[in-house]
Amino acid sequence: MSNYQIISAAALKQLQQQQAEVQIVDIRDIASYEKGHIPGAVRLGNDNLAEFMTQADMEKPLVVVCYHGISSQSAAEYLHQQGFDEVYSLEGGFAAWPWYD
Repeated sequence: MSNYQIISAAALKQLQQQQAEVQIVDIRDIASYEKGHIPGAVRLGNDNLAEFMTQADMEKPLVVVCYHGISSQSAAEYLHQQGFDEVYSLEGGFAAWPWYD
C-alpha cells in the first residue's frame, strides 16, 4: 500500500483554491522546468533536496509533478517516508496540467 495519493489536475486546482499553502515540487530536469511549470512549483532535484527538506512544511499538502505522472510516484513515496504527512503525485504529470482556463 502506498503512502501517497494520486491527484488529478482538476483536483489539484480545487485543492489550491481551498488551501492556499499547497506545496508543489517539479522533479523534471532544469531545462524542462524553465520552459514551463505549474505556477508556484519549485524545481526539486538531487542538487537541492537537502535544502528543500530543511525549509518545507511537512504538515502542508505536497504535490509531486514529473513529466507524465510515473516518476513522481516513487518521489512521492520517498517524500512521505521522509516525514511529509499529505503527499500526492499528479496524475498524468506536467503534460496533464490544463493551461487553458
